Amino acid sequence: PHAAFIDFLDTQLQQAFGDRVAVRTQLPLALGEASEPEPDLAVVPGAPLDYVHAHPTTALLIVEVAETSLSFDRTIKAMLYAEHRIPEYWIVNISDHQLEVFQNPSSSGYETHKILRADECVTPLHAPSFSLPLASLFSALQ
Repeated sequence: PHAAFIDFLDTQLQQAFGDRVAVRTQLPLALGEASEPEPDLAVVPGAPLDYVHAHPTTALLIVEVAETSLSFDRTIKAMLYAEHRIPEYWIVNISDHQLEVFQNPSSSGYETHKILRADECVTPLHAPSFSLPLASLFSALQ
């Protein structure tokens, strides 16, 4: 399901944000000198060719699809993204059919952590007119 979920969310995020962003799939983000994570999805400002000479240094939204990495994504990655002021971070929790939404980053982590069930919808912080029913994502697992 990991690859299929990434493909599905890539399409949905392109629709949500439109031409004002690039949705990058498993490509590096330059978060400091010693860190270049490759999140499953990163919604970054600008167009893809804006990053010919350097990786983006920020993102509007980062998404990790977790099959076996849930603990790491909740702790290490959440702290890294919060420290670099990524405004919104999602973890697709495949095994529990949930989406974990982290917002309000600070140097000590994300101040807000919500868990949405498969029967709920999620709206990206920077695309407030878009709503994704999580049933459309998790129904493939039935």
